[in-house]
Amino acid sequence: MRRSRSAILALALVLGLVASVVAGCSGSASSPASPSAASAPPSATGSRPSSPAVIGIVQPAAGSTITGTTAHIVISLEGAQIVPATTTNVRPDQGHVHLYVDNNLVSMNYGLEQDIAVHPGTYVVKAEFVAADHVPFSPRVWSPETFFTVK
Repeated sequence: MRRSRSAILALALVLGLVASVVAGCSGSASSPASPSAASAPPSATGSRPSSPAVIGIVQPAAGSTITGTTAHIVISLEGAQIVPATTTNVRPDQGHVHLYVDNNLVSMNYGLEQDIAVHPGTYVVKAEFVAADHVPFSPRVWSPETFFTVK
């Protein structure tokens, strides 16, 4: 009986994670949705905590033009810290970063820097600080969107 409860709890946690990734990936690349309009998916453990974190995109600078085939993304995070392990022990000041390019989730990071492949065009980048279980806080903690161009 104990093993089946553990299996059910694990399945519920996985379903919550899948729901958060699907919710994050459902935006349109041609018309970025406002991050504040997105709602947090239901959690297997009930209501989600809020977080004091403030996240931002440092590089590339908003409105900048870069060249090459790689964009180096640098994220700032205040009021919280990145933790390397995924856990269900959720704390409002610990978590991970989910990076979105043109409203598509491109990585789930345990750090504040990421290289992404690019080609000529205009891009919008945003980041979300999520709990250590990869599920968003409530309210969600988004960076402002940063637009940049690749030539």
